[in-house]
Amino acid sequence: MSQKTATGVPVLVSQTDGEARWWFSNLAVIKATADKTGGLLSILEVTAPPKFEAPLHVHHREDESFWILEGDLTIEVGGESIEARAGDYVFSPREIPHRFQVGPDGCRMLMILTPGGIEDMVIGMSRPAASRTLPPPSDEEPDWAHIAAVAAKYGNELLR
Repeated sequence: MSQKTATGVPVLVSQTDGEARWWFSNLAVIKATADKTGGLLSILEVTAPPKFEAPLHVHHREDESFWILEGDLTIEVGGESIEARAGDYVFSPREIPHRFQVGPDGCRMLMILTPGGIEDMVIGMSRPAASRTLPPPSDEEPDWAHIAAVAAKYGNELLR
C-alpha cells in the first residue's frame, strides 16, 4: 500500500496568513494543515495569556512539539516538569499524558504536530477570532463534555 506523503507543491504562509481562532482563552492561528502538507504535519501559532493552564490530555495519533517564541511555560510530560523559555523546544510523544501552564508574562509558541490533522480538532473546539488578539475575558466555564467529545473524535483524550 502506498501513501501520499507530500503535496508536491511548495506552500508559503506569510506572517499575516492563517485561520485565526479563539481556542479557550488563546489565539490560535493555523499556519500549516494536513491538507497542505500531504498529511505530514500541522503547525499552530498560539498566543496564550498569563497563567493559562491546558488540561491534562493525551494524543493517541500525533506527537506534539512546542517551540517557545516569546514568554515561558512549564510543560508536564508523563509526570516530568520541563521549564521552557523563549527559544526553547520541547518534544511530547504521543500516548504520553501532558499539560502546560503559561508563565506570568504570557507566551507565544508554535505547536507542531505530526502527522497533521489536529487543526480539525482545534476548529471543532474554538470559534473564529474577531481579531488577531486574545479573546475577551469570559467567566463562562468551558463546555467540557463538548470538548471531550471533539477531542475523542480526533484521537485525543481529555484526562482533566
